[in-house]
Amino acid sequence: MALPPSGTTDEAFLREVDEEYRRDQLMRVGRRYGLLIVGAVVLFLVAVAGWLYYDHSRRTAAEARGEAYDAALQLVVENQQAQAAPALDKIAQGEDGYAAMARFTQGNMLFAQGNRAAAAAKFASVVNDAKLDKPFRDLALVRQTQAEFDTLQPQAVIQRLGTFANPDSPWFGTAGEMVAAAYLKSGKRAEAAKLYRQISEAGERVPASVRERTAEVAKTLSVAPAASQTQEKQAK
Repeated sequence: MALPPSGTTDEAFLREVDEEYRRDQLMRVGRRYGLLIVGAVVLFLVAVAGWLYYDHSRRTAAEARGEAYDAALQLVVENQQAQAAPALDKIAQGEDGYAAMARFTQGNMLFAQGNRAAAAAKFASVVNDAKLDKPFRDLALVRQTQAEFDTLQPQAVIQRLGTFANPDSPWFGTAGEMVAAAYLKSGKRAEAAKLYRQISEAGERVPASVRERTAEVAKTLSVAPAASQTQEKQAK
C-alpha cells in the first residue's frame, strides 16, 4: 500500500484505509451473496405484487356482493320476494357481513310471513356461524328469541338474553323487553317492573315506541299492587 501523500494527517489516512476496506468487503459480499440478494428482492417484489392483487380482488368481490345485496334488498322492499330469493340464497352462502345480512333478510321475510320456526332457524344459522362477527351473532340471537318467544320457557329467555338486558347493551330495548316479559311470566313481578322502568327511561338508545310501551307496563305493575291492597282493606 502506498504511503500517504505529504501533509495528510493520520486521521485522514486511517479514514481512507477504512473506506478502502469497506469497499473490498462489499465486493466480496456481492460476489458471494449477489444472487441470493437479487433472489430475495425478487421474491419480496413478487409477494408485494401478490398481496396487492389479492387485496384488489377481495375488494372487487366485496363491492360486487354489496351491489348484489342492495339489488336483492330493493326487490324485497318492492314486495318482489320471489325474484329476490335466488340472489339472497347465493349471498347467504358466504362468510362475510353480506352473508349475515342476507340471512337476516331471509329470516325477516319468513317472520313476516308467519313462518316463525323457519325464521328462527335462519337466525340460528347466524348465531352458530363462528366465522361471522360477534355483533351479527348477538343480534341474530335476539331475533331468534323473538321468533321462538311463545314456545320458550321464561327461564330460557332470561338465560339467553340476560347479558343484553342492561342499559349498556345495544340490544337493550328489544332484549330487555323480552326478559322483562319472561320475568312477569315466571311470577317475578318486582324484577319485571324494574326492568320495564329502566327501558322506558333509557332515552334515545331505545326506540320511542318501545319506551312508551314499557312505560305503560311499568306504570300498570306499580299501580296494581296498591289497588289490590285497597280492595282488600275495603273488603275487611
